[in-house]
Amino acid sequence: MTGSATSTLHLGDRFARDLPELALPWQAEDATDPNLLVLNEALATELGLDPDWLRSPDGVRLLVGAALPEGAAPVAQAYAGHQFGNYSPRLGDGRALLLGEFVDPAGHLHDLHLKGSGRTPFARGGDGLAAVGPMLREYVISEAMHALGIPTTRALAVTATGEHVFRETVLPGAVLARVASSHLRVGTFSYARATGDLELLRRLADHAIVRHHPEAASAERPHLALLEAVVSAQAELVARWMLVGFVHGVMNTDNVTISGETIDYGPCAFMEVYDPATVFSSIDAGGRYAYGNQPGIAQWNLVRLAEALLPLLGADQPQAVAVAQEALSGFVGHYNRAWTAGVRAKLGLADEVPVEVVTAVADDLLTLLHEGHVDWTSFFRALGTAARGDVEPARSSVLDLTGIDGWTRRWRALGPDADAMDRVNPVYVPRNHLVEQALSAASDAVDLGPLRQLLVAVRDPYTARPGLERFAEPAPTEFGAYRTFCGT
Repeated sequence: MTGSATSTLHLGDRFARDLPELALPWQAEDATDPNLLVLNEALATELGLDPDWLRSPDGVRLLVGAALPEGAAPVAQAYAGHQFGNYSPRLGDGRALLLGEFVDPAGHLHDLHLKGSGRTPFARGGDGLAAVGPMLREYVISEAMHALGIPTTRALAVTATGEHVFRETVLPGAVLARVASSHLRVGTFSYARATGDLELLRRLADHAIVRHHPEAASAERPHLALLEAVVSAQAELVARWMLVGFVHGVMNTDNVTISGETIDYGPCAFMEVYDPATVFSSIDAGGRYAYGNQPGIAQWNLVRLAEALLPLLGADQPQAVAVAQEALSGFVGHYNRAWTAGVRAKLGLADEVPVEVVTAVADDLLTLLHEGHVDWTSFFRALGTAARGDVEPARSSVLDLTGIDGWTRRWRALGPDADAMDRVNPVYVPRNHLVEQALSAASDAVDLGPLRQLLVAVRDPYTARPGLERFAEPAPTEFGAYRTFCGT
């Protein structure tokens, strides 16, 4: 990509054309002194964008929404949301903009979207801005998730604006440019349904089918097939979260995508000590979005999607409800299959080992890990060493030595494949203390060195490398209990 943005990048407006009722034309606020902090060069190249051009003054201005290709029509998207279970009928992009859609060299359509680009009419009193720290958090966590093979939105760049953001303290401002297959959410459907405009709801559902689940178009009942596809995608997504110990932190319905991608990395973190009650979010006092609650919350959110789709699912409400309930009942099966396949892989067990044996072995192990306050990531990686004959690294982390010895003998008798385990059990995840160190250095001293080092580790999570040992270690005791904040 060379030359000016107007001649090299076409940003379409399919969402705004198909669904103008959900798209509010808007412009990003001017950034005083934009300075590109990090650019995802590999992603840019994959998308057909020239990293060198994106680093140029024109490219940086694109990344903050100040210089757009000719014909681009940025919009703030409208959606509703159930926030901690409470319905908010009008949320929308309060500090975000959809710059438009573009097609990559492989023919895939993507959204180019900004966060922190200024206040929109959906801002509800907020300033519409974002700070460097939270935007870099989304960058590093989404890169880690991608490297772990988990569907996710991707961060393209974080650009400092040269302005200040006022939160508990004064912080440097930034804009995140991210890419997604779309930003359609469960809350988008709730908003459309609440308008009472069933033709809008139908057009939204048809738009989602074309964009994400085209196989539903040929089904006997396309809108039911859409619901079933989203149920399956979300069940598999959350199972993958659980397998790596990821805690999203704010599973509101406006943060649940129709595509099945992870979105909005606010108060998120990776669990260290295995405990289903793990909560990191400073505002989740009741533990609604705790690690162990995530599958149930995903089901709850999908019920809200089904409620929004009811007029499209049956000739009358009782029939529509029955159809929706049947579709929703598939969640448990999809989740259990994804979880069992994932834990089978983590334990290195062959397909020939019966499912009930895998489940029993996994359940007994989880009890030992919970009771022993064992680090999730380190233990499973050490289990690969145990499969090769050296059980001590895994054994020494568990309090109940008799229990783990008996479990290990039983598990090794099943013939675990150590090499296969190393391909699915990461050495490196974004350890919470290292994330905080990197964000603090970038925010306070504009020192991006710790962030770059962390990215080197998490972008290749399955390969142990000399010199990166500290990136595989749990937080030191003095780090204490970890709390994250939503960043708004």
